Amino acid sequence: MSTISYLEAVVVGALQGVSELFPVSSLGHSVLVPALVGGRWATDLSVTRPGSPYLAVLVAMHVATALALVVHYRRDWVRIVGGLWESLRRRRITSPIARIGVLLVLGTIPVGIAGLILEAPLRDVLGKPIPAALFLAVNGLVLWLVERGRRTAADDSAAAPTPSDDAAAPQGATVDFSAQPTLPMHAVAPGRAGVATAVSAEDRSDARVSRLGWRDALVVGGAQSLALLPGISRSGITMVAALRRGLRHDDAARFAFLLATPVILAAGLLKMPSLFTAAERPVLGPALVGSVVAGVAAYLSARFLSRWFHTGTLRPFAVYCVVAGLGSLVYLGLFAG
Repeated sequence: MSTISYLEAVVVGALQGVSELFPVSSLGHSVLVPALVGGRWATDLSVTRPGSPYLAVLVAMHVATALALVVHYRRDWVRIVGGLWESLRRRRITSPIARIGVLLVLGTIPVGIAGLILEAPLRDVLGKPIPAALFLAVNGLVLWLVERGRRTAADDSAAAPTPSDDAAAPQGATVDFSAQPTLPMHAVAPGRAGVATAVSAEDRSDARVSRLGWRDALVVGGAQSLALLPGISRSGITMVAALRRGLRHDDAARFAFLLATPVILAAGLLKMPSLFTAAERPVLGPALVGSVVAGVAAYLSARFLSRWFHTGTLRPFAVYCVVAGLGSLVYLGLFAG
């Protein structure tokens, strides 16, 4: 029976921690990389091979990734839980952060149902290198198209200013279409003696994300179900859905990561007992080491991406996915099997 070495666990752990949050598909990479390396790696790290311990190790790494997200967004989760509790106590939504909590609950429902029903069948049928490479290229194409659509829409808006734009700007001035929307006064925190003070970036993000409707939450949450296809990125496809519902890149990334956390954590904890069976005992050490690496990599990735999406877009990841997916298809077609 195959086992997993510490080197394999470290490499896969780093790969899992990064690719779960970067919009490039962790499952796709978990399938493709062993196949591309070949040899013992292809045998040890197979998600479809009977008796392979790889799935159990990946479960542990997923839990570590979710815990890293909890640590990174710990302030958000404290505020969300507090807002939900206050809303339950008062029997009404009391704040933007409480509304975000409700949206997260709604968004988790469709992917939870889809995961329970479809995960194993889809993994067994499509958890192979060729489908993973194909879906990775499709993932990149979707990311590219949504960014192209947003750019076209922005160009059209800039080319056709409304009368209100002209009235708001002095003659000869340039209207800044990228400026953050002004929040209503009730969203501004009172300072000393009741004087309004500037709200934080966190509060402004809360106000923007909380404008999503319950249908939006179901659509964005349901988009995560597509990540059951190896090569389709959970964070990427969720961001695409959130961008299409009107969120900015930084807000879409934040909402996507918050939405993914309970799903990844619940799925991992549900399957965690499989790691402690007698058959999987030889891989407990590598699983622990790989999970630590995955957790650190995920935390660093979350920090990087939180900054990146304040100004950056999905385009670089789109290009990578298309090139990596098509390149893998060519390589596997020419040299594999």
